[in-house]
Amino acid sequence: MYKNEPIFLQPTLHERIWGGQKLKTDYGYPIPSDHTGEAWVISAHPHGPSIIANGELKGKTLLDAWNEHGELFNKKAGEDEEYPLLVKILDANDDLSVQVHPNDDFAQSVEGVPYGKTECWYILSAEENAELVLGHHAKTRKEFEKMVDAGEWDKLLRRVNVKTGDFVYVPSGTIHAIGKGIVILETQQSSDITYRVYDYDRTDSNGNKRELHLERSKQVTNVPHVDAKVEQTVETFGDLTEKKLVEEQYFTVYHWKLNGKTKRNCHHDFLQVSVVEGKAVLTIGDKTFELKKGMHFILPNSINEYELKGQAEFIVSHV
Repeated sequence: MYKNEPIFLQPTLHERIWGGQKLKTDYGYPIPSDHTGEAWVISAHPHGPSIIANGELKGKTLLDAWNEHGELFNKKAGEDEEYPLLVKILDANDDLSVQVHPNDDFAQSVEGVPYGKTECWYILSAEENAELVLGHHAKTRKEFEKMVDAGEWDKLLRRVNVKTGDFVYVPSGTIHAIGKGIVILETQQSSDITYRVYDYDRTDSNGNKRELHLERSKQVTNVPHVDAKVEQTVETFGDLTEKKLVEEQYFTVYHWKLNGKTKRNCHHDFLQVSVVEGKAVLTIGDKTFELKKGMHFILPNSINEYELKGQAEFIVSHV
């Protein structure tokens, strides 16, 4: 099964109050409305599993494949863990709420789910002077709680300018928010737990404010904030330049820039690949596959060697 074939995936699309139309205009996805904020492009999460677009499992979900064909991911016999990673593209047509995510221990003990949420962002595009929230200025937990209770958001929140091509690592417990005019590719643990800290007092179409989760936010936020340090390295493989963006406990993420041809071997249980710019041809054995911007696929454990040819950029990840 999938001996010389990747597993191509169709995204699940989610409307959001802050979403826009770039998932259609920039990536060609059939968005449900002009407030579409998220495409879950590599997902086995039950809140939005990706649909398999080719091969023997066409029409099934990635969740089905994980549960029924664990050998594709080198899933160990008897292993009952859930699929570990989730990849999204987010279109922030407006500011996202200020939020924080728990770690694994808190998620398991309080929410009854296997994973907390550590994530990272590759900035696919950013308008001039675009900024995001990353961390806070409180020195102690008491000061943090006091500023939250008083709504001193301008004083509390730490804002950072970003541009296209930047990378941001966001460990669990980090206060954060993606700002207006930014499109990101997010690689994260497969979790959908979000504690909302502040939402600019926005209301929905019925005049209701969105729920906040201040008590749990206070419990899980890292105080004081310390910027996560990541060591990045660059290697070349033929005509491919590989920049390792982060290598941490839950995932390793790379940016690949292809300008010609490269042959690679697979050394991981499986590889997640998103085409974020350009076009290329993927060759596995005697089969070839046309790749273009907006496509997402998994190289399963059954594939040992492959070739890429073209002019393209990719975000690639594995556990």
